[in-house]
Amino acid sequence: MRKPIALIFAAGLAPAILCGVTACNSGASGSQASAAEIPSATVAPATRGTITHTLNLAGQFQPYQVVDVHAKVSGYIRHIYVDIGDKVRQGQVLAVLEVPELSAQLKGTVAELARSRDEITRAEHELARTESEHSAVHADYRRLKQAAAAQPGLIAEQELDDAQSKDLSAEAQVDAAKASLAAAQQQADVDSANHERVGALMGYTQVTSPLNGVIIWRYADTGALIQAGTASDVQSLPVVKLSQSDLLRLRLPVPEDAVQYIHEGAVVQVRVDAVNRSFVGRVVRFTRDVSLATRTMETEIDVENRDLSLTPGMYANTKIELERRQNVLTVPVMAVVRNGNQASVLVVDARNHVELRTIATGLQGSNLVEVKSGLAEGDRVITGGQANYQPGETVRPVVRQLPTFDVNAEQSGGGE
Repeated sequence: MRKPIALIFAAGLAPAILCGVTACNSGASGSQASAAEIPSATVAPATRGTITHTLNLAGQFQPYQVVDVHAKVSGYIRHIYVDIGDKVRQGQVLAVLEVPELSAQLKGTVAELARSRDEITRAEHELARTESEHSAVHADYRRLKQAAAAQPGLIAEQELDDAQSKDLSAEAQVDAAKASLAAAQQQADVDSANHERVGALMGYTQVTSPLNGVIIWRYADTGALIQAGTASDVQSLPVVKLSQSDLLRLRLPVPEDAVQYIHEGAVVQVRVDAVNRSFVGRVVRFTRDVSLATRTMETEIDVENRDLSLTPGMYANTKIELERRQNVLTVPVMAVVRNGNQASVLVVDARNHVELRTIATGLQGSNLVEVKSGLAEGDRVITGGQANYQPGETVRPVVRQLPTFDVNAEQSGGGE
């Protein structure tokens, strides 16, 4: 009988052991399932960094100056030395005019000036002669006068009067010679000024460049008659059109909400895709007036182009730095949820619980936003899918490292 009892016990024990094993496995699976149900959340720490608010504007390069170069005197072009596309320097001769009338006038002024100088020489000789004669006559008169005073009656009164008359006559001749010399000198000054004037006009027969630049148009050829650019009664034709391109200009319409940040000397990043290069420009002037039609203020940017790699008319994208804040507390823009004027973030605390936190924000770039209050450095904020989490919920944070320097602009526009 014992054998059947043992068999019955063993048979009863097997299901129990089986049930125990099953129960243990079931408990382990439940723990794994519970861990798997905790949702993950991508977080980023609140860090201190730099936010730069820049303004994106697009425009076209313009020459710093464009000048129609006119001749100062009328004449025929004897020779023209430049053509379209030529680089020229300030003072370089562009063309030479033939002006026969001026050549004749210059020869005439040379002759007149020579005559005037000869007249001065003659007048100087005449003055020297009259002064010498007056000196001798005056000495005779003084000697007679002294003798008459020493011995009355020694010199006849008539002789003394004749000597005085000769002295006065000689003195008058000296005065006349001085007047003639002064007149000759005055005439020489007039002739010299006239000679210099005509000589200056002859100098204008050389048409020179007023600045460093590039010839962008040629209006006349050799032999063409060019009227003086100062003539008001005729339509004068320029010789060439000159563009100063070693310094280029961008005119950009700055929106009124950015006007307060514009100041002279501000550095501007300029990107030109046509040459696949970036350049540095500076704000040099602005109108200080907002257009009522466009609500923008015209602002000019100068960009150096010494190697002439840029060409007027090329398209440029610019970034003007409006405001920069350093060492401020920042979080990613994607972490901030806005409801009207209120901003909030979801913070994951030390126990990995979700907490709703209201914050005050400041300057915002395209990647980062400044946090003025509501967070501390190192606080972890959820950076996406905020609608999937509830305050008090436990999450599994996945840290995402973000840059601490935001240079991207959030404003954009277009220019000329």
